Amino acid sequence: MIRFYAPDIESTATLPETESGHAVRVLRKQPGDTIEVVDGRGNLFGCTLLDAHPKHAMVRIDYRTPLPKVWNPSITVAVAPTKHLDRMEWLIEKLVEIGIDRFVPLLCSRSERKEIKRERLEKIAVSAMKQSLKATLPQIDEMVPIGGFLNSLCDSDCLKYMGYCDERTPRTLLARNYVAPKDVAIMIGPEGDFDPVELKMAIYGSGFEPISMGDNRLRTETAALVAVNTIHTLNQAAPLEL
Repeated sequence: MIRFYAPDIESTATLPETESGHAVRVLRKQPGDTIEVVDGRGNLFGCTLLDAHPKHAMVRIDYRTPLPKVWNPSITVAVAPTKHLDRMEWLIEKLVEIGIDRFVPLLCSRSERKEIKRERLEKIAVSAMKQSLKATLPQIDEMVPIGGFLNSLCDSDCLKYMGYCDERTPRTLLARNYVAPKDVAIMIGPEGDFDPVELKMAIYGSGFEPISMGDNRLRTETAALVAVNTIHTLNQAAPLEL
């Protein structure tokens, strides 16, 4: 069954305009049809369509079922957006499908892209959440300077890793470094990599560990995806606590 996204479904019993149009104009839903709705906060609702209005379709909520995320630790991914925005849009889609909790577009000194449309990324994230049968929408931040992101983690006890390409800086493989299951923040720099000042701020000021995803040289978006997939794989392989 196709799912719809309505963050305020419990208080309004109404689908947002975009979702209403998709249900009524595209899928030809009629009053009496049953649909599934998620609120992005881990809840799935079984609903019956009452008014098939293409801009504000009204529903009756028949039941509510918690649908928690399937991974335990919190995963934050901070990435300096690439010059070509379509690669970032692809990355958001795949990260949401795999499972993350927060995505932060980073502004670094060597960033080729200085701005990004968060609304567009959120739209892609919503679509990926529904397609992958999740009910939790990750937080998508506005673009923030790297210093601001580092400051946001000052009081966090999560594991902190940064992908870094300079072989003169000691690095360890993420797969050998990560302690599962543990909250984690992963930072991936721009196509020109982090500059030395940013590296020092992250390592000595914020406790980030330089890591590698292997011997292959990866694009920015590929490195972020490999890192998150590695975290999920290690968490799935971790022994269960008794």
